[in-house]
Amino acid sequence: MPGAPSSRSLSLRAHVLLIGVVAIWGSTFVVVKDALAGVSPLLFNLIRMTLAFLCLALFYRGHFGRMTRRSLLAGAAVGFCLAMGYQFQTAGLRLTTPSKSAFITGMVVVLVPVLTAIPFLRPPGSRAPHWNAWTGAVVAFIGIVLLTTPAGAGFDFRSIGIGDLLTLGCALGFSLHVLALAHLSPRVPFEQLAILQVGFCALFMAASMPLLEHPWIHWSPRVVIALLVTAVLATATAFTVQSWAQKHLPATHTALILALEPVFAWLTSFFFLGERLSRRGALGALLILAGIALTELLPQPVQPSAHEGVPLNS
Repeated sequence: MPGAPSSRSLSLRAHVLLIGVVAIWGSTFVVVKDALAGVSPLLFNLIRMTLAFLCLALFYRGHFGRMTRRSLLAGAAVGFCLAMGYQFQTAGLRLTTPSKSAFITGMVVVLVPVLTAIPFLRPPGSRAPHWNAWTGAVVAFIGIVLLTTPAGAGFDFRSIGIGDLLTLGCALGFSLHVLALAHLSPRVPFEQLAILQVGFCALFMAASMPLLEHPWIHWSPRVVIALLVTAVLATATAFTVQSWAQKHLPATHTALILALEPVFAWLTSFFFLGERLSRRGALGALLILAGIALTELLPQPVQPSAHEGVPLNS
């Protein structure tokens, strides 16, 4: 077709756009951390996901009439895992630093292949994890301990903060989200799954919020900006851009680009909040990145997506 972009041009554009998406995701750790001074964590999540759902519903409105019972059940299952990840992440971010939160969340890349060792969780056609996945998990776990415990604490797990433990729960939730997508995305059109997972995520957040916190909000420009950035840019727009970009990139390229998210989070935190990692914390962060890289040394049948995950095979 005359005038059509070449595959090389599409690949370059996909690389640039996906790096841009990851940079947005990395920066949101600082944006959300700042906003949480003016709003309770779970209420922030609920408003964010409701706004994102409205954006996606408007963008993909033509798909509502085509939804089936299978689509609804798939959306509910994936949405539950997504809600679990975000609830733990935002609650933990209130009690830890943006860079710590991002590096621990990055453990998703390590946890996904490790969890495939459980036959029930292993998607059809997938294999048990290779040696590099187990080695990467050990290296990353040592990195988490160094990153989350103070100097002189050795490996005393009692010194790990509650915010860091909550963020570990977030990494597990997002890992289950990736595996749920791997099971269900081949059976449901991406547009429907995108709308439904965010919609059900908002419903689960609304149901759990009264049980877990007393919601409150003090409206301010930083709260409004954070809600708009996370809902419109980091969720609705990023979903659309990532789904297009991944059609033009090898899965290994995608996974390694997504692994840059904690690096962008630390850079944003450094420039805007002046956050500096201690030598022990920096070593822990490097070990987490090393564990992620080691996990990706051999291609995995299920490639993890970032925390705003989208089916890689859509």
